[in-house]
Amino acid sequence: MNIASLVVRAKPEDFAIVHDFLQQVPGVEVQGESRETGRIVVTVEDGEGWSVTDSILKVNLGPRVQGVTLAYEYTDEGLENLEA
Repeated sequence: MNIASLVVRAKPEDFAIVHDFLQQVPGVEVQGESRETGRIVVTVEDGEGWSVTDSILKVNLGPRVQGVTLAYEYTDEGLENLEA
């Protein structure tokens, strides 16, 4: 499992366009927003046929998106190789 949290920057007047776009990106779920600061908080989770990395790149290149900051990332890949 891979999961990440992003802060997406956009102008408040563009939030509707950005929200519509985010709903189309695999694994992306909007968690909150602040129109005052121009930020939308989303989580991204990998799934069948897409990766977190692909979805983050797609969000970054989305219409009216001014920038994306990675706030958190977690992966459990390789944990089975660790000794207890």
